[in-house]
Parts: sequence; C-alpha cells; structure tokens
Amino acid sequence: MMAATRYRRFLKLCEEWPLDETKKARDLGTFLRQRVAAAFREGENTQVADAEKCDQMYESLARINANTYRQRFPRVRDTSFTGVTAEECKLLLSGSVQQTDDEKKSLWRTLTERFSSKSDDSPEKTHEK
Repeated sequence: MMAATRYRRFLKLCEEWPLDETKKARDLGTFLRQRVAAAFREGENTQVADAEKCDQMYESLARINANTYRQRFPRVRDTSFTGVTAEECKLLLSGSVQQTDDEKKSLWRTLTERFSSKSDDSPEKTHEK
C-alpha cells in the first residue's frame, strides 16, 4: 500500500472520529488528529518507515471507532465496579461541571465509602511496629 493511500485512510478516520467538546484539551479525537498531522508532515508524499506497524495502528483505531468490541462483547450493566453510571463518569470527567464544595464532598464520600473496608479494625490498618 502506498503512502498516499495510508494518508487518505488516516484522514478519513480523523473525519469520522467523534470530538468530545466537553474534554477540551483531553479529547482523544483531537489527539488523534494531532498525531496524524505530525506523522504525515508531508501529506501524501510522506515516507512511512514501518508500513506494517502503520497499517496495524490504523486497523486498531478503525476497530475502536467502529465499536467492534463493544458490539461483540456487550456490557451486562451500565455501571462500572464503582457503581457509577457511564453518564455520571462522563459528567465527572468532562471538567465542565462546576460543583459546589458540598457536592464534591458528597461524591468523594460516596466513592470512599464504596472503597473503604467493611471494618476499620482490619489487621492492615491496626498493624503496629
């Protein structure tokens, strides 16, 4: 496969890759666009040093973009091990939500309660030297 074809495939992938406006400088789509621009500085005339690795990377990104594994292995629940839903995670990670101190404490308290041990008298916590 020629460099021009690889370049066009990556450009098409960048066009299809969704942007998450809530993640400003932390968006994967933005990062992908920057990396493609850096890797193909000379556009279609860029010489690809490792064609096989380049093609593997493209195929991997294309599978992520197409939700291949999400469709192949559907989730049983819409929560993570923390019990927080996908929408709650998205909201927390967006960075655009302005929370009051009470809301932050409430979320922190909820998370720490879920991860804290059942008993504060566990051997790990009471071990003295």
